[in-house]
Amino acid sequence: MFKKILIISIICASFAIIPFADAQLSFGKPAYQKSTELILDETNIVQAKHVISSSSGPVDVYLFENMIEESISVTNEDGEKLQFGIVGFGNDASISILEPVKENAVVEYNLKNIFWKSDSISKLDIGYPITFSIKFEEDTKIIFLNNNLIQLNDKKGISVNGGGYVVIEYYNEIPKIIEEVEWEENKFNVEIITDSKVNGFNFEQTSKSISFEVNEKNKIFSIILPEELLGGPYLVLLDGEKIDYQQQQVKDEKNILLSIKPQSTGEITIIGTTVIPEFSMFIPLIMGFVIVLTIPFMKKFSLH
Repeated sequence: MFKKILIISIICASFAIIPFADAQLSFGKPAYQKSTELILDETNIVQAKHVISSSSGPVDVYLFENMIEESISVTNEDGEKLQFGIVGFGNDASISILEPVKENAVVEYNLKNIFWKSDSISKLDIGYPITFSIKFEEDTKIIFLNNNLIQLNDKKGISVNGGGYVVIEYYNEIPKIIEEVEWEENKFNVEIITDSKVNGFNFEQTSKSISFEVNEKNKIFSIILPEELLGGPYLVLLDGEKIDYQQQQVKDEKNILLSIKPQSTGEITIIGTTVIPEFSMFIPLIMGFVIVLTIPFMKKFSLH
């Protein structure tokens, strides 16, 4: 009871000194966070977990926005509860661990209003000022991070290096459309990942292109192409106008993945540089081009 009264008294005294608009209360120095993690699961609950290094005095831990106050737990690694106070209000809150921590402390709580699920897509909007990681549901293999497609493969999540704000979307069940292309005695599968419809798929060897119709705007389409069928660099058009796309090498190194998000409906045309049967000598050039495109993005985000 005495500790609660003491905390309230300190807060009241602080507000008497600091103007409300500029109030940034602190009981200790900023905590050193060994790890900061968000965990997503099938229940739609987002759990935040901070592992804090040992300290000789009080430390402050900045919280993610939209935390649920009733869910906050502060313990040492043995599960013993530690004394703490909540400083600040709403989305500008932090926790002060009020006693020295002889070993690592663990701060855990749940978040609300940042994670949405529809029948086909889950979406997460979140930000934090320092490096943090996001761990996804076990079956999640592909995510869209700020509209960039990332293949998790055998990894469980990503790290947002240096912190920042991210918008992440991923399919609850990956919807695939597989179009078969036949050329002479060869057969190729072109895979399109999207929760929208694709009509009028067509491959033209003479123009080195693949085309199809999109009937919904602002939908993500990820196209996995065999390089032997159609090699890059590529030009992507929407009704004849150039649009942006992201390009990655698929793990098996025989396919290229192109990701687009058309702002309107119309015909998508993907024009390559090489086409079956003239493909072969351009492979080293294409691989170097893909690596140059990918490196800057992965400096900011890495698999975790």
